[in-house]
Amino acid sequence: MDNVKQNKKRQKKKRGIGKKIALIILLILLIVGIVIGIRVWQNGGGLKGILATAVGHDSDTVKDLPKIYCVLLGQSENLTDTIMVAEYDPKEQQASILSIPRDTFIGNDKTKATAWDKLNAVYQTGAENTLKEINELTGLDIKYYLKVDTKAFRDLVDVIGGVTFDVPIDMKYDSNNLNLHINLKAGVQKLDGEKAEQVVRFRHNNDGTTYPVEYGIEDEGRMKTQRAFLTALAKQTLKVENIFKINEIIDIANKYIETNMDFDIIKDYVPYIVEFNMEDLKTAQVPGASDNKNENGVWVYLADEVKLKTIVDNLFLNPNKLDEDDKKSGSTVDTSSIDKTKLKVEVLNGTSSNTKLEKVVAKLKDAGYTVNKTGNTTETNNTTIITRGNVDELIQEDLKQILKVESVTNGAEGTINITIIIGKDYEG
Repeated sequence: MDNVKQNKKRQKKKRGIGKKIALIILLILLIVGIVIGIRVWQNGGGLKGILATAVGHDSDTVKDLPKIYCVLLGQSENLTDTIMVAEYDPKEQQASILSIPRDTFIGNDKTKATAWDKLNAVYQTGAENTLKEINELTGLDIKYYLKVDTKAFRDLVDVIGGVTFDVPIDMKYDSNNLNLHINLKAGVQKLDGEKAEQVVRFRHNNDGTTYPVEYGIEDEGRMKTQRAFLTALAKQTLKVENIFKINEIIDIANKYIETNMDFDIIKDYVPYIVEFNMEDLKTAQVPGASDNKNENGVWVYLADEVKLKTIVDNLFLNPNKLDEDDKKSGSTVDTSSIDKTKLKVEVLNGTSSNTKLEKVVAKLKDAGYTVNKTGNTTETNNTTIITRGNVDELIQEDLKQILKVESVTNGAEGTINITIIIGKDYEG
């Protein structure tokens, strides 16, 4: 009987010790949790705070992070359909993308242009050479490149469960040489990896038809679609639930992405870029025109160096130098040397929304324009700018940025200098 009592006492004592140990462990976990919670809160809270804490940052780290520039190269069959300059500023939470046509002329004499004078041809000699040519073209000092195989693009889209995207037009194209077959209908839909690749590689249909003029034909349209899709992809990738898929995403990166950027550099920017509002992304493309007036009849894209300098300056170097009128309108073009009030502008509403008409008129007035006429027109999908007569190119760039339209159409001369048709795509 005494032995039984002693055993019960020992068991009770052990349970007491066990409870104390459990309590101590709980207290330790609580203290650790509080400390981590404070660090996360100090680092901005939310997903950004968690990631910043995980990589060892404190609240002052972001103050010392400079802007980062990178050239994005989309590779397929040793060629590239995608050439972009991307910039991200973690302190100001600003990001910009500049599309560069793959046929951009980089030779010395455009009258003797050959296929090897195109930027896409240099790409075949290595990413470093492409980086050098892009720096000469833009005047920037970009040190990093990110070369992405289209297989990585497809796999990433599939890993995150597809991307919802508004395909701008019906697309039907087949090329056995490129191992490319595109077959998509226009409209909002969820695209898997294979269909996503079709969207970003489309340039024209089998019958030669392409994007409408107001959207931007051929390569111009493709670049616009690429920027729009990458924006949608980024939005849908940077969701909290995809953090749990990080190992799969890293595997894709290791397998299909080539870069000269050190991992330690990349991880420093991740906690802040996940908080970036993709609606604030600034995009543009290298201005210029296609031309084949050379001895060899080779089609090349001739960049407008004067316009390009302005775009690079406003997009990357001095994004905060706008005056108040430009800030209100959303434009980065300096038009202070032009008297906008002398231009006659009409705005036609191609939607059923009077609110959109009011927003456009208000933006134009804030930017210094006088709207002489408003009215309704046939319902249309795309917002269009039509210039009539000799309208200054800076004004054209200004209006494109205000209305977020990629191109301007030339129309017949009349009493009106500029006609703006509001389409259903206008978001204000």
